[in-house]
Amino acid sequence: TQNLNSRIQQILNPPSGSKKEKQFREVIFREGDKVMQIKNNYSVEWRSLSGKDDIAGTGIFNGDIGFIKRMDIENQIATIVFDDEKEVDYDFSNFDELQLAYAVTIHKSQGSEFKVIVIPISYGPPMLMTRNLIYTGVTRAKELVVLVGMRQALMSMINNNTIAQRYSGLNNRIISVLNVLK
Repeated sequence: TQNLNSRIQQILNPPSGSKKEKQFREVIFREGDKVMQIKNNYSVEWRSLSGKDDIAGTGIFNGDIGFIKRMDIENQIATIVFDDEKEVDYDFSNFDELQLAYAVTIHKSQGSEFKVIVIPISYGPPMLMTRNLIYTGVTRAKELVVLVGMRQALMSMINNNTIAQRYSGLNNRIISVLNVLK
């Protein structure tokens, strides 16, 4: 996804003298870039763009998608609009909470919908090569799905309906809490 994001950014939002940008680690963030919050931040304050000045709140969460509206290089602040309604000022030092979002993994896309999606299909770790994963990816699209890659890898995923057993320990924790409450 990092490589795809960089390449797609060069096509959809290339460098321009009229757009400010900031390099953070290996990533260049530029005005107009599509970004995703990758860590829950319960304390960041946002303002509503609904036109009502009294609507504000706190919290931007893992998976929230937005775009960089403007950058103030002198004050080291970027203004980001999430979900077309929440405007947030980010100090550049908090860019570790963001990643470019032109391309995202199926895992990160859960809970979101997109007009068009393109899914590259190739072989990968067997535990990820499942019908459930490809179904999750395909169902993120509202209008169009494009599958690109290896037909045999896709067929392998479709034929693999194995669901791995998860060992979270949640059952034991719930029983412990219930025993304490008795």
